[in-house]
Amino acid sequence: MAEIKLAEHSGFCFGVKRAIELTENTVETNKGEKRVFTCGPLIHNKIVTDELAEKGVRMITKPEEAAKEDVVIIRSHGEPEAFYKTAERIGLEIVDATCPFVTKIHEYVKEAHEKGKQILIVGDASHPEVIGINGWCENSAVIIHSQEEANDVETGPYFVVAQTTIQKSNFDEIINMLKSKGCELEIRNTICNATKLRQESCESLSKIMDVMVIIGGKESSNSRKLYDLSKKNCKKVYFIENIRDLPLKHLALCNKIGVAAGASTPERIIKEVIANMGEFITENNEDNLMHDLMEEIEKSLRLPRSGEIVDGTVIQVTDREVVVNLGCKKDGIIPKDELTLEGDQKLTDLFKEGDDIQAKVLKTDDGDGNILLSKKKLEVNEHWDEINGALEDKSFVNAKVIKEVKGGVIAAYKEVFGFIPLSQLSDKFVDKAEEFIGKTLPVRVTRVDQKKGKAVFSHKAYLTEERQKRIDEVWGGLTEGDVVEGTVMRFTDYGAFVDIGGIDGLLHISEISWGKLKHPQEILSIGQKVEVKVLSMNNEKGKISLGLKQTQPEPWSIIDEKYQVGQVISGKIVQIKEYGAFVELEPGLDGLVHISEIAHKRVTNIADEISVGQEVSAKILEIDKERKRISLSIKETLEAPEAEAETEIEAEEAPAAEEAAE
Repeated sequence: MAEIKLAEHSGFCFGVKRAIELTENTVETNKGEKRVFTCGPLIHNKIVTDELAEKGVRMITKPEEAAKEDVVIIRSHGEPEAFYKTAERIGLEIVDATCPFVTKIHEYVKEAHEKGKQILIVGDASHPEVIGINGWCENSAVIIHSQEEANDVETGPYFVVAQTTIQKSNFDEIINMLKSKGCELEIRNTICNATKLRQESCESLSKIMDVMVIIGGKESSNSRKLYDLSKKNCKKVYFIENIRDLPLKHLALCNKIGVAAGASTPERIIKEVIANMGEFITENNEDNLMHDLMEEIEKSLRLPRSGEIVDGTVIQVTDREVVVNLGCKKDGIIPKDELTLEGDQKLTDLFKEGDDIQAKVLKTDDGDGNILLSKKKLEVNEHWDEINGALEDKSFVNAKVIKEVKGGVIAAYKEVFGFIPLSQLSDKFVDKAEEFIGKTLPVRVTRVDQKKGKAVFSHKAYLTEERQKRIDEVWGGLTEGDVVEGTVMRFTDYGAFVDIGGIDGLLHISEISWGKLKHPQEILSIGQKVEVKVLSMNNEKGKISLGLKQTQPEPWSIIDEKYQVGQVISGKIVQIKEYGAFVELEPGLDGLVHISEIAHKRVTNIADEISVGQEVSAKILEIDKERKRISLSIKETLEAPEAEAETEIEAEEAPAAEEAAE
């Protein structure tokens, strides 16, 4: 008797199943009140699209073909950003059935494009998913599908994403080729995990089968990849859409028949194909039918083991439990405690009779003759899958800090608990973790041991990456000569460090003021907001030099606007020499009071008359712009002493007296 074996993970993927359910719900809810369209075939399976057409779902190729208030369903492949804008302008009602994994790629691409990064998509340029992705970066992406195309790509920095259905091996080969060319790559591995599992199970099965039958639409990219994978390992491979394409005579000669199905293939088509092959090959042999019947009977009598994942149908829902028919001699019971409820949810809000359900077996007998099941324990497995996925693609998950333990804290991602060492709680030194308790932190998964139920998280990795993003943004948006706002963060003897949006620049003491300073603190204070000019940038060393005085006019350049000969000014004595004293009119502008212009008397020691730091008034005697010198006089602002005045009067009256005597 020939063996027919179906590859695991065959048939509808999550995204396709969701798109079909949304479409069917839309048709049922709409009840013919509005026209319903899909833009392009909902999935690459003619049987499914024909069935939808019979229910009234018509197909258009662009949003302009629909009218205001028409319902347009966006298929799981997704659409470009322009599609949504056009739909809004026309007034269409959108039902977005884009696969959540594809939506995530759109978000990656849009964010990277807005930061000025060059997008590179590894995928088929003609595939609707790739066309949609490219539409989120204004169709500016570089798109490659082979090593040969990768070899022709210009060397440069790229932000890389992948078509969700591309072969992992093809993706890795292209990445290695780009790296060997010296390309700088920021990679987001966006290959769908379901696609990967489907391809791996198909490939494994094809190695042990005499013949492979691939079921899928002729236009289905992921089904075609299953066919290509099987061809590498199996001599006979057939690509069919339904039972009409089955080469039954050829299959009857084979002992081991493997079956795999693409993501757009309905489960009933898979069952029809397998049943048709089985019926033909066994030629209605009664012994085989009896064997199958006995196997079904044996299956119904066999009880599932503890830890086994089982499928069943809900037959009763109460406030305390869900009763499940497992197809064996005992029913399954899922207590309320073994289900995840949110807020005031009740079991009757989540389940109803006839629902298909999957759960994990806790006990084969709960004491009342039922099989004890848990939905929560099954979800834990799914959560571990998500944790393992985050570890593989180096993405971040949100974990809530539960409690402090020795050396760190315990944080929970859904039902998975992980350890965050103190050194990984922040990008700064952390002595105690009290402030983090109860907070939800984005973390990177750094280690996973699922058998021991252990995981290690790092919040520091997230903070470091975010800080680097901010630094990259600042570096990318800065050029020498720019004037930017910054915050004074700390002082040194040689200057101050100013934060200009996530990175620190050095404001050297000589660049703070046009005058002379002994310490930056004379002018600046910690936390002060300042406008600074970018003087130089060294990307390799990550250093930026800033200037504050350059944001203000150099005093000598506007001296005519502020000072004239004969003007009396106020200033501070900043330096005393043997020949005179220097007065600061303003930072960067000093004038000299010669010793002869200090007072109306003869001065031999200037320090006896004035001192450094003293505020004085002085008259401008001369401004020499060419030599940048200002001559001042203090005595010109002072009244002459009385004794000196009387001597001058007597000197004037003496000639008159002599003349009178004569």
